[in-house]
Amino acid sequence: MPLSEHEQRMLDAIEKALYEDDPKFATSVDPARIRRRRPIVSICLFVVGLVALVVGVIASQSLLAVGVIVSVLGFVIMVTGVGLFLYGQPGGGKAGTAAGSSKSPKTTSPLSERMEERFRRRFEDQ
Repeated sequence: MPLSEHEQRMLDAIEKALYEDDPKFATSVDPARIRRRRPIVSICLFVVGLVALVVGVIASQSLLAVGVIVSVLGFVIMVTGVGLFLYGQPGGGKAGTAAGSSKSPKTTSPLSERMEERFRRRFEDQ
């Protein structure tokens, strides 16, 4: 659901004030920057998990319990990296579809509908 003109103006004013007050923080929470960094983090997680898996296999030669624990931990880290890479991207890992092109209808609860209505009335009265 797109923002109304009033909501968009307020959001722009908040964003502008944030950049004026603390530009370093504002650039650190930039969504585009986070999206660019996510694949790098996921690949690093995968490599760390792979190294832990190999170290665990080697360690299991002498210390079986430690080797198994390290190997399982490495595998979990690898799966986390792959999951972040696939499902952390815009579009949620749906291959062949454009992000946002096949959105299902959003179901909302009565509570959220009431809160949205109160929010709208609050700013329409001003």
